Amino acid sequence: MQLILIPGLWLDAGSWHDVVPTIDDAGFDALPVTLPNAPEAHLTDWVAAVVAHIDAADEPVTLVGHSGGGNVAWGAADARPESIARVVFVDTVPVPDGADITAFPVVDGVIPFPGWDTFDASDVADLDAATRERIAAEAVAVPAAVPTDPLHLHDTRRHGIPVTVLSGGADAEELDAQLSHWPSYHDEWCAIGDREVVRIGSGHWPQFSQPQRLGALIVRAIER
Repeated sequence: MQLILIPGLWLDAGSWHDVVPTIDDAGFDALPVTLPNAPEAHLTDWVAAVVAHIDAADEPVTLVGHSGGGNVAWGAADARPESIARVVFVDTVPVPDGADITAFPVVDGVIPFPGWDTFDASDVADLDAATRERIAAEAVAVPAAVPTDPLHLHDTRRHGIPVTVLSGGADAEELDAQLSHWPSYHDEWCAIGDREVVRIGSGHWPQFSQPQRLGALIVRAIER
């Protein structure tokens, strides 16, 4: 089975470099992708790029989306529900129709990496200084429209796709409590018939801090 690995904001295919060997060693085909980064690109372009990979596969695929890449994964799953074996969300959740990501400062039509001080201490606590410096140096500016475009969902068959949330710090009960403060998100989550939450025990970027564990948890989700 092919796994399409979708990076979050400011990241590209290389962000999955240390996760891929664990997936491939388990007998799966990991395909990390880089999403269009022209300043005029929209969220629909990111979703279309993933859908193109889905359409090129000769069997159902698993989508793995980290952070903002989770919106892309869910949009692609909605577009091709019959071709998705599972969606794995890495420290993010399925979003409801009409949702967007939060806004970040725009500079010359793009959103540059905003710096580590933007994020909660718990999100970055397991990234050492050298890793933070490397990630920031390799960060790719995000087209301004991508985080603010609403994700439009159309096919309720997406709720029949098995979903795994690999949560950095929250277990199933804690995640449910968090989502209860966001009714549309909670409704989308509860509409999924086969859903699970697995706690990683990491910050927001486990592909850098715990890549082997993240890879093993992705494999476990597929083999579930």
